Amino acid sequence: MAQSAVGFSPGHISGYFRRVDGESPELTGSCGGGIVIDKGVHALVTPAEKTSVSVHVARSPDEDTCIAHTSPPVEYALQRLGVSAAVKTVTTLPPGAGFGLSAAALLATLAAANALFETGLSEEALARIAHESELEYQTGLGDVAACTGGGIVCRMHPGITPDIIRMKGEGVRISALSFGELHTADVITSPVQMARVQEAYTPECAKSPEDFFRISRRFAEKSGLVSDEIRPVLEACDDHGIPASMTMLGKGVFALGDKSFSVLSEFGIPVDLQVAEQGFRLIEVIP
Repeated sequence: MAQSAVGFSPGHISGYFRRVDGESPELTGSCGGGIVIDKGVHALVTPAEKTSVSVHVARSPDEDTCIAHTSPPVEYALQRLGVSAAVKTVTTLPPGAGFGLSAAALLATLAAANALFETGLSEEALARIAHESELEYQTGLGDVAACTGGGIVCRMHPGITPDIIRMKGEGVRISALSFGELHTADVITSPVQMARVQEAYTPECAKSPEDFFRISRRFAEKSGLVSDEIRPVLEACDDHGIPASMTMLGKGVFALGDKSFSVLSEFGIPVDLQVAEQGFRLIEVIP
């Protein structure tokens, strides 16, 4: 067996969604639209007698900080895969801010573990394990499905399905600003919040990046999820004619175009993003 393996998955910013509760994980999750982003999570997987997971945030290419010494969804996914390993996940994005990092950590880990332990599962099978883990721990509904590929996505059905419309976003620049964590489970398990989300959702797919932001902003406003903290940022974007909305589910704003970075910079330190061209994948196996 090889010494270790590295996997990567892009993150995902959801713009609008509707929760769907089915009779099985295959029929449960969400419909909606989002953007698969070029930044996400790298996972280094090494064989071990007992599974352990450490979660790191990289401050620079040579420096990262461990922010957690466990990840129940990742540990559950490895158990479902039938292996035990030491896992180190690393991201440059802020956790809990609506970048789909829980899904990205699962997919990056499974891509690496699948190669390292030669379990021979297809990408679809790995995605199903990751999706099941997200549902089990209430960390996400549709991010895994989105991150099986790149682009600006429109998902008309829940679960892991090839029936996803992906619009290429070559050259499309996005900026995002986070004001801290928003616990996904607090929102998706709230009957009141989910009722407003269901009412705000419209089943339409964007025809352009600008159209995606139009649909997302309308959803954010109608859902009642926009907080007083991010309202001034959205209004500043409006004043500059920049399409913008709230990251779902995170306490943050994402905006479209080259001018968006400077406008968001008035409120904090934004992240510069591109639309990802492809989804989760194995990076390398280290002999």
